[in-house]
Amino acid sequence: MALGFLGPDRIVASPGWSRWLVPPAALAVHLSIGQVYAWSVFKSPLESAMGLSGTLSALPFQLGIVMLGLSAAFGGTLVERNGPRWAMAVSTVCFVAGFLISSAGIALGQFWLVVLGYGFVGGIGLGIGYISPVSTLIKWFPDRPGMATGIAIMGFGGGALVASPWSSGMLTAFGEDRGGISQAFLVHGVVYAAVMLVGVFLVRLPAPGWKPKGWEPSEPGDSTMISSGHVSAQNALRTPQFWLLWVVLCLNVTAGIGILEKASPMLVDFFAGTSTPVAATTAAAFVALLSLTNMAGRFVWSSTSDYVGRKNIYRLYLGGGALLYLFLVVAGSASVPLFIIAAMVILSFYGGGFSTIPAYLKDLFGTYQVGAIHGRLLTAWSAAGVLGPLIVNAIADSQEASGASGAGLYTLSLSIMTGLLVVGFVANELVRPVDPKFHEPESGPQAEPAARS
Repeated sequence: MALGFLGPDRIVASPGWSRWLVPPAALAVHLSIGQVYAWSVFKSPLESAMGLSGTLSALPFQLGIVMLGLSAAFGGTLVERNGPRWAMAVSTVCFVAGFLISSAGIALGQFWLVVLGYGFVGGIGLGIGYISPVSTLIKWFPDRPGMATGIAIMGFGGGALVASPWSSGMLTAFGEDRGGISQAFLVHGVVYAAVMLVGVFLVRLPAPGWKPKGWEPSEPGDSTMISSGHVSAQNALRTPQFWLLWVVLCLNVTAGIGILEKASPMLVDFFAGTSTPVAATTAAAFVALLSLTNMAGRFVWSSTSDYVGRKNIYRLYLGGGALLYLFLVVAGSASVPLFIIAAMVILSFYGGGFSTIPAYLKDLFGTYQVGAIHGRLLTAWSAAGVLGPLIVNAIADSQEASGASGAGLYTLSLSIMTGLLVVGFVANELVRPVDPKFHEPESGPQAEPAARS
């Protein structure tokens, strides 16, 4: 395939080029596509302007998350083959086109165009953009892969912190009728195009054989988990390690998203009828705090994994998370500050799980097709995105129908989350080094990409 200036052979860094320019390139893409977490800003205005139900207004977001997982899974091999600049360019085109199509749909009063644009087309941009810098960052930072991927994926988690006030400000300025919302979507598309193109033009690959000055391949932490070979994406699916990590990621995300999706009403319900009821403004501030700890955890915990090892950090996420959920079940309604602190730590583990998993995959499967393997593993996120909210909401509705109230609405669902994290902890304990029979041969057409690391 002729890729021109987008191809991997055109972006090999010259001697002396600073690897610290790659994280800003990744952030330019991840901060942009992280806007998806700010979709709620548009929900109520769209419902009023286009006569939509709450279920309908959520469709673009839901389809976008589904397409994120599917496009990451099925497009991962193309990303590895065609390089990060090609992937970032495709992500930019799809993500921006999603906003422009949606803008036209809103202006014309055709909501199906919003679902098609933001959900389907934009969702493809989400998935390709999410995995686009992963293997490149790992190749540039073999000495600190957790820190490198943490920087980028922190940007995805923090995208809503930028997009939410910006989007709200535009709706205030342009109005919340169809014309104003359409204009806001148009501006989003134009601005995100400019920001993401910075990443497209800035990203580089290291030259074959490059390594950081003074660094030798000796990993800190849980070194017994480090593979000496490289595994293809196809072979990775045949290993028990891939499926164990699928379970680990799915259950860690299920537990975190269960709180994140219902954070505000959960806090209010937990302390309703107690001597310390929580006001709506406090609950809104609680959601903002969870967003901050979600974002911070993506960098802090993944960076820590470079020193303590990936398996050990997941022991913390899963074992510590289970204990915190158990605390919420047993004594969550005893103290507002303790409830908030426990939830914040759980959300930091949720964010850390996302950013640590690429480095865990690199340890086990090498760098050859780690981006493609990561893409396939993100189907666990799609499953968890359905499972977590379903557990919390369905059980809360059932408990309310049976006459329960307050913390009683969530006791069963939080107990289930505790059990799921214990299962995830066991799955992590079962992870062992990959059998050498799955490794790529040392010579042949597949050996060169491995040598780039």
